[in-house]
Parts: sequence; C-alpha cells; structure tokens
Amino acid sequence: MIPRVLTVAGSDSGGGAGIQADLKTMLALGVHGMSVLTAVTAQNSLGVQGAWELPVAAVRAQYRSVVDDIGVQAVKTGMLASAELVETVAELILGTDAPAVVDPVGVSKHGDPLLAASALASVRAKLLPAATVATPNLDEVAQLTGVRVESEGDLRRAAAAVLEYGPRWVLVKGGHLPGDAVDLLTDGTDEYRYRAPRHDNRHTHGTGCTLASAIASGLAKGQSVPEAVTAAKEYVTGAIAAGFALGAGIGPVDHGWRLRD
Repeated sequence: MIPRVLTVAGSDSGGGAGIQADLKTMLALGVHGMSVLTAVTAQNSLGVQGAWELPVAAVRAQYRSVVDDIGVQAVKTGMLASAELVETVAELILGTDAPAVVDPVGVSKHGDPLLAASALASVRAKLLPAATVATPNLDEVAQLTGVRVESEGDLRRAAAAVLEYGPRWVLVKGGHLPGDAVDLLTDGTDEYRYRAPRHDNRHTHGTGCTLASAIASGLAKGQSVPEAVTAAKEYVTGAIAAGFALGAGIGPVDHGWRLRD
C-alpha cells in the first residue's frame, strides 16, 4: 500500500504554502497525502489579507474521519492559530500510532502572524512534547525559547533550548543566516548538520511547509529521522533553486522540480 501522510494545517489560497504545499510535496515524493484543514487564509504573493480558523469540532472530526478509516504512517502539523486548536491537535497526535513532524508556524514568509501569542504556552507544553521531529526556523526558535541565533555556532544552543520542551528530535533551520544554508538536527546525543549552497532566488514561499512535509513523507516510508531529513533537505534545496515568480511579490518554491528537471 502507498504510505499515507496526514497534514494538519491551514490553507494558502495562493497555493505556495500550507495545505497546498504539503499535498504537492507528498505527491512529488510518492506518498498519499490527506488533510485536516485548521484555517482558511486569503493569501497571495504579497502577504496574508485575512485568516479564519475552523472550529475545534471541525478539526477533530476531519482528523478522526481520516485516521479511523484510512490510517496514517505519519502526521505533519503547520498553522494551528489558537491555543485551543494547538491543544486539540496535540491530543489527537498523542493518540495516533505514527511519527509526527511539528512545524511550529508562527509567522508567514511576509511577516504576517499565523499563531496567536496566547497559543505559545500551549505549543511549548502540549505540542512540542508530542513531536517526533520539531522543525523551527530561527524566528520560531526565538519566539519559543528566547534564544537568538546570530551565527552557525549558536545552532547547538538553540536546539538544546527547543529539546527542553520534549520533542524527540529538533531540526533548527539556519536558512536565515548568511552564507550556506545550514540546518542542525539533534536528539541531544546524535548530531547532524545539513549544508547546502544558497541559491540567488527570492521566490521561496512555502519552504518550511515543504521541508516538514518531505520529512513526514520519508518517515512514512520507514526511513529513520536522519535519513528522512537528508532526503527532505535534498528535495527542498532543488525546489528552492527552481522557485518561480508568481504575482507581484514572493513566488513559491517549485514542488514539481524533479518532474521538470
């Protein structure tokens, strides 16, 4: 049977991030993608013009509908918006026998807030402990832990601060640092660094969603966490290199770059 991956995230009407990016990534990597919609956004290449979260009952019903009938080999989370949604999704993940990749989405590529400030405590106390892998970028690390990363040498300290909240592994994404794009994966004992050349391309909308979904796809195939992250890093690096202009602002990464390569 084709491995099945469930994304629990918000919709991006522009198609570059969120549920849309997740499902494109899963298709490209050979798994069957399924979705639980947590919020609807009015979003394009210029930013987020509006966001409306779904009721907790609707989120829970979608999740149970998929998991109880079809089953999943991995779960990925993205935009959860409110403390109530964060706590509900954390509870659902803990009751599911599958690895979970938690992308603790705080703001959009354009700086628009996608998580209420009041939900941060719930992310720390409920969601991160449910994660097999947490994938924060540097802004999200600072938001969650107060640790600010100024250089590659700070990545280990940042990872340790996130691990204190309970995920089994953390991948600190260093893409906002100057120079090569360096990510640090660790469980507190083993450590892996993933280095890729930086591409001169501003069209990188959806990078975080894409990476987390690629990791979840690898885990669903039975890969170890380091193996899944290695494959995901290769995929997203190619997607960034092939990112294309769309609208008047920042375009998306190309989820189908291997099909066109």
